Amino acid sequence: MIEFRSVNKIYNNNVAALSNINLTIGKGEFVFLVGASGAGKSTFIKALLKEVEPTSGSIFINNVNIGELKRKDVPYYRRKIGMVFQDFRLIPTLNVYENVAFAMRVIEMPSREIRRRVPTVLSMVGLSSKHKAFPHQLSGGEQQRVALARAIVNNPALLIADEPTGNLDPDTAMEIMDILNDINHAGTTILMATHAKDIVNTMRKRVIAIEKGVIVRDEQRGAYEYED
Repeated sequence: MIEFRSVNKIYNNNVAALSNINLTIGKGEFVFLVGASGAGKSTFIKALLKEVEPTSGSIFINNVNIGELKRKDVPYYRRKIGMVFQDFRLIPTLNVYENVAFAMRVIEMPSREIRRRVPTVLSMVGLSSKHKAFPHQLSGGEQQRVALARAIVNNPALLIADEPTGNLDPDTAMEIMDILNDINHAGTTILMATHAKDIVNTMRKRVIAIEKGVIVRDEQRGAYEYED
């Protein structure tokens, strides 16, 4: 699914954000990416999304070298990846149904398919009864559920979650993790960047720890084991 081959990223200030990254994430895995702020997690994700280009090395997604994608093909590549952020990034003027449907309209899905698919994913995240509500009428946990529904409505093979529980209380955070676990069990590969020690230590998934741009630990059923 994901392969980094000797990937380095050095910014103009000579800061090495990624240093000789070599790893493979298989289809259907659930992986936590952990490390302190500035460790390189954001650059790792941006490189996957082609928001930054490696200084050297190659990144492959489904055996495709994304460094060789033409500029016009990048938006289509990104549409195949689901993204969930800490700050939800919902459109405030659209209700729950419309926020999720928007992701399908962007890729020009037929209206009939939108009407079929959106209620299904809203049911998956437990928001069927809130489909007409606007973001400001929802709790933080409910907003993150909408963001999750929007991220998976187009059936992405890969879901990237960047601190998705960072603004949530512990109980709500675990509810979101339960949904992510269900999404993973349905076959979606999940890469989640997080500082949430309790979540990582409870779920015992694969843990990749990064420090100063270097992978310092890669363990199956790992723990956080990192002091900020």
